[in-house]
Amino acid sequence: MKRYAIVGTGSRAAMFYDAITTTYKGTCTIVGLCDQSETRMAFANKNITEKGHPPVPMYGYLDFEKMIDETRPETVIVVSTDRTHHDYIVRAMEKGCDVITEKPLTIDEKKARHILDAMKRTGRDLRVTFNYRYAPNNTKIRELIMDGVIGDVFSVHFEWLLDTKHGADYYRRWHRNKHNSGGLLVHKSTHHFDLVNFWLGAEPEQVFAFGELNFYGRHNAEKRGMTEFTPRSHESPIQDDPFAIDMASNATMKALYLDAERDSGYIRDRSVFADDISIEDTMGVIVKYNTNAILTYSLNSYMPWEGFNVSINGSKGRIEYKVIESSYVNAGGSRDDEGAVKSKAIHVFPMFDAPYAVDVEMKKGGHGGGDVVMLEDIFGSPAPDRFKRAAGVRDGVLSIMTGICANKAIASGMPQILQLENMKDV
Repeated sequence: MKRYAIVGTGSRAAMFYDAITTTYKGTCTIVGLCDQSETRMAFANKNITEKGHPPVPMYGYLDFEKMIDETRPETVIVVSTDRTHHDYIVRAMEKGCDVITEKPLTIDEKKARHILDAMKRTGRDLRVTFNYRYAPNNTKIRELIMDGVIGDVFSVHFEWLLDTKHGADYYRRWHRNKHNSGGLLVHKSTHHFDLVNFWLGAEPEQVFAFGELNFYGRHNAEKRGMTEFTPRSHESPIQDDPFAIDMASNATMKALYLDAERDSGYIRDRSVFADDISIEDTMGVIVKYNTNAILTYSLNSYMPWEGFNVSINGSKGRIEYKVIESSYVNAGGSRDDEGAVKSKAIHVFPMFDAPYAVDVEMKKGGHGGGDVVMLEDIFGSPAPDRFKRAAGVRDGVLSIMTGICANKAIASGMPQILQLENMKDV
């Protein structure tokens, strides 16, 4: 049996422990849980034991290395707050474990260097979970480009829209502080930057960006005429607030967050119109790749619908790709709703021929049907993959470095060269 320990038992951890205790229970087992909240670990243990798995030992976050010593996992799954990823990754490797980490790999260049140094020092393996690569519609874009349908790619325009249900959720949670998440250009856009790297088979070299907080935050709300404010949604006196979430009436959110406040100190439902939000909600990025391709990228997190528009221009034609996704609040409903595709359209416009639509057979499940495929790739026996969707540390670093350089460009007003010397051998 392959032995796994999990650090961080919030909503993201459930995808991993559910898979291990159901589909892969014959070959995998969970030997340890680690979190700052005993309440959250107990909730995870309840879900795990309900599926027939034995109770899992629980360790506070200060006892991470003790957990490894006592439970001897082969692999540690890191699903903690983004700013702590590097710490758990490095310590797990130093204790002789391989690592699987949720995206983003980490949030800044210094932390990325620590991870790369630890890999070289210990020889351990590291995998980053990019489920969007596995969504059939996204894989199809990779296939079209690999097969030369539009020739050499010269430019990509990628517009991502987060709506006021899902988008607003990043301004309630710990993500609203750039110190925790690196901002949406690292936490969220790492998905999108990785997709472009994956589609093009290219690596980013130079980045420029602009970003502002235009919609969320108290000063923006006051400009729109808002006069009533509350620190959080729970027991708020404000009626009919479209930006409030009701944790008390949702069993999962109540167990993971409301009940866990007493031992975690974490408030899950803060006002999106507070003064202490330090991330942007309106972002534009330009990226130059080592193939000379150019990406223009935008992310706006207060839109009336959720999804993305992508245009890819090449020497033999153009691909236009649009996806509308289901909107959701993290841990507020079924995981199958997370990034589920409501509608999609892929059109190819050959240079000297008639345009045509490309059909893709979709799969059920979260993140556009990619989650199930990715979990099989991680825990199961995947077939050979010509698309090379499994992401390693180089993919993880390249995806975050675009966002990290974009953050630097926003702060400095200057273009940034992507350099990470100790990645040359990765």
